[in-house]
Amino acid sequence: MFFFLSKTVSYLVMPFTIIFVVLILSAFLKNMVWRRRCFWTGIGLLVFFSNDFIANEAMHAWELPTVAYKDMQPHALGIVLTGSTVPFLKPDDRVYFHRGADRVTHTVQLYSLGLIKKILISGGSGMLLSEDEPEANKFRKAMIMMGVAPEDIYIENETRNTYESAVAVKPMLDSLHYEAANCLLITSAFHMRRSLACYHKAGVDLQPFTTDFYSHPRVWSIETLLLPKLDAIAIWQKLFKEWIGLAAYKAAGYI
Repeated sequence: MFFFLSKTVSYLVMPFTIIFVVLILSAFLKNMVWRRRCFWTGIGLLVFFSNDFIANEAMHAWELPTVAYKDMQPHALGIVLTGSTVPFLKPDDRVYFHRGADRVTHTVQLYSLGLIKKILISGGSGMLLSEDEPEANKFRKAMIMMGVAPEDIYIENETRNTYESAVAVKPMLDSLHYEAANCLLITSAFHMRRSLACYHKAGVDLQPFTTDFYSHPRVWSIETLLLPKLDAIAIWQKLFKEWIGLAAYKAAGYI
C-alpha cells in the first residue's frame, strides 16, 4: 500500500498540478471574487515556480556537494542506487538512460581510478503497474561495456525504493564482510539526503558521493532573473517529489 501511495499521491501536490487546478478553478467557479483570486494565485505561482534563479537557489541549497577525485581516499566498495534508465524502449539490445546516467558513469570513473575496488548495484523495477527488466541488471550491462570486470560487480535487483534497498543491502554487506566506513553511497545529489537517512535507519552509515546535479552555478542575468523557464518548474517538481518522499518515509518509520 505504501508503495502505491508513494507513486500516486505525490503527483497531486506537485507545483504544476497545483497551478493547473487553481487556473481551472478560476475558469469555472461561479463566485467572481474567488475566480479572480484563483486566477491571480495561479499566475503568481506560475511566475514564482518558473523563475530559474529561485529554482536554482532552492535546489543548490538542497543538494549535497560532491568532492574532487584528488581529495578522495580509496574505498573498498561503491554502492550505486538505480533510478536512471528508461523502460520499455525498443530495440532492447542496449541500455537507455535519462539524465541520471551520472550514477553509472561516475561510478565507473571511481572504479577506473582505483577509488573503489568493487561495485554493488541496488535496485529492481520501480514501475507501479508493469514490470521491466530490473534496473540493477541494466546498470551492470552498461558498466561491463565500460570496462568493469563482471566479477567486481554485485547486484541486488529485487527492491522497489530506497528504503527497501537499504534493508536488502545491509545483510549483503555483512555477508561480504564490508565495513560501512569503507563504502561509498553513490546517487543523485537531490536524492542523497533521503538515501543516507534510509541506510542510517538500517544500521549502515555510509560515505556519500553525489552525482547528477540539477543546480548550476549562480548566474546574474536578465534571462535567469526574469524570463520564465520550463526547466525551473521541472526542478521544483523534483524537489517537491523528494520532500514529499522524505516526509512519507518519516511518517512510515523508514527514516
